[in-house]
Amino acid sequence: MTATGLLVFLLVGAIAGWLAGLIVRGFGFGLIGNIVVGIIGAFLAGWLLPMLGLSFTMVSPLVTSIVYALIGAIILLAIIGVVKRA
Repeated sequence: MTATGLLVFLLVGAIAGWLAGLIVRGFGFGLIGNIVVGIIGAFLAGWLLPMLGLSFTMVSPLVTSIVYALIGAIILLAIIGVVKRA
């Protein structure tokens, strides 16, 4: 992976984690935490959505990556919320 690819990867994770933190109330992990949530969310969505037959393409590959990571991050934060309440 090139330095540019790594930077884009981290940027997508940060944006997705930040947006997911805004959507799922009560969660905000700071910059590093949002990046981690976004990256884990991207892997989760990349694995789960195709298994469910839900794959899509948007305006550009970058926007598609952000939306995939956002969906995965929201799922991840919902799971964390359920585990914290239990």
